[in-house]
Amino acid sequence: MSDHDKIYSTKFQDAVERKTVLMFVMIALAVAVGGIVEIVPLFYLPNNALCSSALAGNDPTCGNTQHIGKDGSVIPMDKIIWNPATSAHKTLEDWVPGDGVRPYKPLELAGRAVYIREGCYLCHSQNVRPFRDEKDRYGHYSIAEESVYDHTFQWGSKRTGPDLARVGGKYSDEWQRRHLAYPRAVVPESVMPNFAWLADMPVNVAETVQTMKVLTIMPFNPTPKTIYTDAYIDGAAAQLEGKTDMDAVIAYLQGMGNHVKFEEGVNYRD
Repeated sequence: MSDHDKIYSTKFQDAVERKTVLMFVMIALAVAVGGIVEIVPLFYLPNNALCSSALAGNDPTCGNTQHIGKDGSVIPMDKIIWNPATSAHKTLEDWVPGDGVRPYKPLELAGRAVYIREGCYLCHSQNVRPFRDEKDRYGHYSIAEESVYDHTFQWGSKRTGPDLARVGGKYSDEWQRRHLAYPRAVVPESVMPNFAWLADMPVNVAETVQTMKVLTIMPFNPTPKTIYTDAYIDGAAAQLEGKTDMDAVIAYLQGMGNHVKFEEGVNYRD
């Protein structure tokens, strides 16, 4: 005996599910409300990581962003965002981990393009959430400023593979090369595809140089011309000469997550 006519939900739910147009309207309304709830805070919250303008002296407070130390003092933003004017290391080639978030070097930028092209973001996130289990596994939680030069960001929404936000320096270049070529050679349980052919693909020099130029004129968080100077961009082609997509991806991975020297007890979320 069929019970198809028996209603197991509320009359309102049943009415919505039986009428296609009403269902569409309700879904649209739910999505609109959810979007508004997420967007509205961006208009009044100060910590939105619009910090690259600080390097030009336009807004040294980075939109009133503040990170509070253990003693209650405010951490200077040039400890978070690398500023050649105040750093001991003045050029991208002099920069060392801990100097602060910096733009990508040419080979890293080429590797990022390959990373996006191959859809790596579909299986790997780059966003450590502020939960204890994630901190124990991946390292310090991600902060907004770490994505200030990402156009577009690679936070991701799925973890078929591990999060990569703190992978920089975790493994050697050779390990990364073997893993990219034949993942199961170093991680037997991996389901990642083989990317051995990247070693035979030369990097796209012209595209990388053009990308660097475009990044300096982005409408928000552009790469400062004090870092991507005309001379540095002109010299990018020489840095990329003879490099492969494999070299580029490895450089990109090795630069992830080691820009900021995080200190225990500092609240980087406010």
